[in-house]
Amino acid sequence: MDYSKIPSPAFVLNEKLLRKNLELIDWVQKEAGIEIILAFKGFAMWSAFPLVRQYLKGATASSLNEARLCFEEMKTRAHVYSPVYFENEFEEMMGYSSSIVFNSFNQFHKFYPETRKADHPISCGIRVNPEYSDVETDLYNPSAAGSRLGVGSAEFPDELPEGIEGIHFHVLCESDSYSLEKVLRNLEQKFGKYLYQVKWVNMGGGHLMTREGYDHQHLIQLLKNFKKKYNVQVILEPGSAIAWETGVLISTVQDVVEHKGIKTAILDVSFTAHMPDTLEMPYRPKIVGASEPTENSKHFYRLGGVSCLAGDFMEVYDFGKELKPGDLVVFKDMIHYTMVKTTMFNGVNHPAIAIWTEDNQLKIVREFTYEDFKGRLS
Repeated sequence: MDYSKIPSPAFVLNEKLLRKNLELIDWVQKEAGIEIILAFKGFAMWSAFPLVRQYLKGATASSLNEARLCFEEMKTRAHVYSPVYFENEFEEMMGYSSSIVFNSFNQFHKFYPETRKADHPISCGIRVNPEYSDVETDLYNPSAAGSRLGVGSAEFPDELPEGIEGIHFHVLCESDSYSLEKVLRNLEQKFGKYLYQVKWVNMGGGHLMTREGYDHQHLIQLLKNFKKKYNVQVILEPGSAIAWETGVLISTVQDVVEHKGIKTAILDVSFTAHMPDTLEMPYRPKIVGASEPTENSKHFYRLGGVSCLAGDFMEVYDFGKELKPGDLVVFKDMIHYTMVKTTMFNGVNHPAIAIWTEDNQLKIVREFTYEDFKGRLS
């Protein structure tokens, strides 16, 4: 990318890198004989869906809006899961759905009769809690004690109710195939007899197969063995893996302030509004041309967001040079779990959305205005 040609602030997807990820994911699904679908909660940049559709034929949605987006822009009905469904939305939701997973048996019994009235087949499933995950951050761990997500083994009936054709679980977060292997071991111990009774098993997301060093052969063999043992269709719905390391967030230094020896470069973006996972998870984003500070660092700066939230900042980076207003600060890997979570808190300008095309052209997809901010609050 030629950063000098890109307006600031802007999220920029690199089309070549997205295709590279999709080619790898497509190879995995073909080798394993499974289906891999796009998870909108991680990546819903629908201007890129024409490329995504060349490799992935389905998507998962967790709301009426996501299901409609799948139907309109992925050109297919969605695999749907939500913690609860609403009576005033369910009929429309069915129109966009190929399968619907229920979070509890209460929800299943309430809505299953409606699915039998749909004008197309809808396969119903139940979400289970395997009661194991090696995800260390509780905010992202659906298997934590008291989790509201999925039915635990103690709450499961002796027999699956008629009409449940699938089992769904989701307990991983940017994990490897060995984490999945541990989860499957627990799943089989607690729900093994039910696995023989269903047609499909959706293993959710968190499978970061596009990360460098991921053991693809181990994943493929693991999925093949599971599929053969239970004679089921296997579905994965990774969120991060699709757009992993495929783009950046361009920002610009607006001012540099200092207090008690701490220099802060204030940017035209916000961590709380535009990169919320950096504060929630938390994780520390990588920056082009910057490194972690050492005792020998001379040019280190805290990075401040543009909002009025006191905690809207990242601790110091070493830029190896003096920062001044007008300098670009380019955050790496900012396409997954970013745009889907951004807000207009404090009325801060939302970054533009752009694509750096495969023929090295900049395509501005969307720029945001006052009307976008005002329209959310009327």
